Amino acid sequence: MDPVIHFAPRGNKEDLELGTSFSPKFDSDGLIPALAMDATTREPLMLAYMNEESLRLTLKFGEAVYWSRSRKEIWHKGATSGHVQKIVEIRTDCDQDALILLVEQIGAGACHTGRNSCFYRSVVADPAAGTVVLVPNETKQTFDPAAVYGKKP
Repeated sequence: MDPVIHFAPRGNKEDLELGTSFSPKFDSDGLIPALAMDATTREPLMLAYMNEESLRLTLKFGEAVYWSRSRKEIWHKGATSGHVQKIVEIRTDCDQDALILLVEQIGAGACHTGRNSCFYRSVVADPAAGTVVLVPNETKQTFDPAAVYGKKP
């Protein structure tokens, strides 16, 4: 039987900011945001959420495991597509309520739309005109989502 990974209890501000105990702060829904970034290029790949169980599984397997808010279930990234995220390093912010996963993205991409990154558009504002538009910064798909997932994104 595998040992259970335990997180430290949340201590005082100094312990959280300067100590060595990992005490993740999950929100009122039991979730913590996790930004997956390419470990080599530092390109943001996707933002997802983890609950305690998915964070423990991520630490255990060395691969990204998230909590799907829409499906309300554990989601091992790549289980369907084969586009696994191998953990290189996990970082947390000063108050331990957000995570960055530095990953090796295996497969053609991280985004269910068929792109390398979910962040494939830039937000561009024209304050004088009062408009905001999305401009593609990554236009080509790296895989066919219909072939991978069997449906349209």
